Amino acid sequence: MGTLRPWARFLLLVAAHLLALGIGAAVLQALEGPPALQLQAKLRAELAAFQAEYGACLPPGALEELLGTALEAQVHGVSSLGNGSEARTWDLPSALLFTASILTTTGYGNMAPLSAGGKAFCVVYASLGLPASLALLAALRCCLLPLLSHPGAWVAIHWQLAPERAALLHAAGLGLLVAGTFVLLPALVLWGLQGKCDLLEAIYFCFSSLSTIGLGDLLPGGSRRLHPVLYHLGQLALLGYLLLGLLAMLLTVETFSELPQVRAMVKFFGSSGLLTAEDQGGILGQDELALSTLPPSAAAAPEQAATC
Repeated sequence: MGTLRPWARFLLLVAAHLLALGIGAAVLQALEGPPALQLQAKLRAELAAFQAEYGACLPPGALEELLGTALEAQVHGVSSLGNGSEARTWDLPSALLFTASILTTTGYGNMAPLSAGGKAFCVVYASLGLPASLALLAALRCCLLPLLSHPGAWVAIHWQLAPERAALLHAAGLGLLVAGTFVLLPALVLWGLQGKCDLLEAIYFCFSSLSTIGLGDLLPGGSRRLHPVLYHLGQLALLGYLLLGLLAMLLTVETFSELPQVRAMVKFFGSSGLLTAEDQGGILGQDELALSTLPPSAAAAPEQAATC
């Protein structure tokens, strides 16, 4: 495959991506199609039973109109179910969570602005807030990535590992740490506090949140039976979880992207030419960082080997 031209490699990558999309769609269609049909049949049966029992008391189409109005309100996060739920629509914790979902591009979809002014403000807010968030993440990345490289350098020195193996071990350890701290542990807490979801659903929610997929089909604190104080604390906890968890995920992805195996694969599909100035700068920066963490005797060893 090394003899392929760059355009052929690019077409191969596009074909593989399209194939992955098709396989994913086929698997989801096979898994989710039958349960969706069963739920639809159950809903139709319950609607028919309700109309058969109370149809004489309702005008034609009144039930469908009521359900349509309720579903349209539910899309915007407004619900009349439960006691006191109107105070929880666009309160301060919910609004903070909504703005965090915009700036982190999670977008759960459980709330949406109703007014024209709110929609216009969201456009302006996202246009200004997303670049600012990216700048903040870039600054934090520059500060935290050197700190995260010290454990890998320490392991490479004391275990006398090759740089490639040490980098892979460091990335794997960081991935396991982030997965346990920001996926498994919060999922266990969510599973224990919210009884209506099982452990798999809790893990699914945590991963979809930190990967910024944010499907919005499961939200902690969504039960209207919670005390208002617990509900507000849950919203604020989710806000902090999104900000910290997303930063941890980005640092983990950045660490994996710097692995020699990943860089070689990206270079294979990108270009067959020589190293660019950016690649050389990144490699030099990593070499300087690695040498700065070595003791003086270990740092002098490569220079002696080079003179020999």
